[in-house]
Amino acid sequence: MEINQIYIEQVIASRTWRIRQQALYPKGSLKDVMVDEDFDGTHFAASVEGELVGVISVFEVDKETYQFRKFAVIPKFQGYGIGTALLQSVFDFCVLWKGITLYCDARVEAVSFYKKFGMEEKGQPFFKG
Repeated sequence: MEINQIYIEQVIASRTWRIRQQALYPKGSLKDVMVDEDFDGTHFAASVEGELVGVISVFEVDKETYQFRKFAVIPKFQGYGIGTALLQSVFDFCVLWKGITLYCDARVEAVSFYKKFGMEEKGQPFFKG
């Protein structure tokens, strides 16, 4: 597959749910991917040739701290720079709003991806469930 252009835009929360479900909870339902704070967050979506293929959501924790959550790229589109473009959008957003700290609760297998961007591991591993 060849990807010529990735388009990133800010979207409303409900536009993220289908991608979250497909990428993060393929056997789950849309209810599994909604978070209580969704309507307070800022959401970015990546499109390729008009198809939504990835999403990331960022939430203000306090005036200088942000957290991104529900970072998802449809599996067949992974490895093409879509996640990088989405994460860069969050970095740019946090700089614009004078954020000093940005963090996430990363899956163990995603830690090396985040380290490529200068992010650091803190705390102990957490296993959901």
